[in-house]
Amino acid sequence: MKPYSEMSREELLSLKAELDKQFEDVKGKGLKLDMSRGKPTPAQLDMTMGIMDVLNSESDMNTENGMDTRNYGLMDGIPEVKRLMGDMMGGVPSENVIVYGNASLSIMYDTVSRAVTHGVLGSTPWCKLEHVKFLCPAPGYDRHFAITELFGIEMITIPMTSDGPDMDLVEKYVSEDSAVKGIWCVPKYSNPQGISYSDETVRRFAALKPAAEDFRIYWDNAYAVHHLYDDEQDEILEILSECEKAGNPDLVYEFVSTSKVSFSGAGISAFASSKANVEEAKKFMTIQTIGHDKVNQLRHARYFKDMNGLMEHMKKHAAIMRPKFEAVLQVLDRELGGLGIGQWTRPRGGYFISYDALEGCAKKIVAKCKEAGVVLTGAGATFPYGIDPKDSNIRIAPTYPTSEEMAAATDLFVLCVKLVSVEKLLEA
Repeated sequence: MKPYSEMSREELLSLKAELDKQFEDVKGKGLKLDMSRGKPTPAQLDMTMGIMDVLNSESDMNTENGMDTRNYGLMDGIPEVKRLMGDMMGGVPSENVIVYGNASLSIMYDTVSRAVTHGVLGSTPWCKLEHVKFLCPAPGYDRHFAITELFGIEMITIPMTSDGPDMDLVEKYVSEDSAVKGIWCVPKYSNPQGISYSDETVRRFAALKPAAEDFRIYWDNAYAVHHLYDDEQDEILEILSECEKAGNPDLVYEFVSTSKVSFSGAGISAFASSKANVEEAKKFMTIQTIGHDKVNQLRHARYFKDMNGLMEHMKKHAAIMRPKFEAVLQVLDRELGGLGIGQWTRPRGGYFISYDALEGCAKKIVAKCKEAGVVLTGAGATFPYGIDPKDSNIRIAPTYPTSEEMAAATDLFVLCVKLVSVEKLLEA
């Protein structure tokens, strides 16, 4: 079929009538699918059930250095897990790592909250400043934006490129405006586009010259080990060592978790940074908590053993996820390729596929899908304040539905894209 933009009005009207009929037929099937979030499928969770068997009432509960995980102590994490989480982040030394509970999002929230109420390494608390701003590469992670919005921090959208955020803009804002205090980053297999930052982008981040002494890069390495392929894997430079080389050791806060490695609700997370930043975080931890679940940390250490064991485990995840991603891409290529009504990413890892529709169509496509029984992430959610200025980006989360459900959902999605696109062109 030729591109929709080359069709006559009569051809578009005929096509719309055909698509309307197909849509009514699909509505009659009574689909009820929720693809609004990137969740592991039950099969992925079942795959990790062996972690429950590595500890029992007869187990040695001591860490490798002889500390009893059932008791107080080791507030910053047991040594074998500090080492494992550092390795997940690309080889960060254990002394630069703090292990927390199950959610890295909680660490990010606490880190921003602490800066608001108490400042960063002795700087003025943000709550006492007239203006506080954050840079937000977009499309991006909606929960990042929700944190900064909650604290009343002004968010500035930074466009994404194939190499990561537009670094010319990042450098300009960071160097010229002392009210800019941070930037959200998902550097590997980004949410939702699946983009990994180039070496040049990482080095430019490390070499930033902020006007604000308390500026920090919030480096959410959420998909550090989430490859879809064994032979085609993205790798990024390790940011902490790059900052050290550039003379900016305190510039970055890094976050990682096993939320999509072991159990989403019962994994472990970690924070990594410079010695000064880590010591400051520990100072607040001594007041906030007696320590996180070291028994769960020990369970993870005994189950995965080391980075090799963890990566073998991730291959099992990929074997479940990869066919779903490929199935979605095949349908998009077959049904929408050459029509000129959208473009989509082909990630090699992560949890999402990003689709850019014709301008002004995303909300209508998402609404059409919902009308026929498939719930997608809300249009605009991948932008600060939930406002996509072009109303074009849609996040597709292929992981949770079964293969059969995924096929039905994707067929509906492309139908809705076609229908809304035709209506858009007929309005012109």
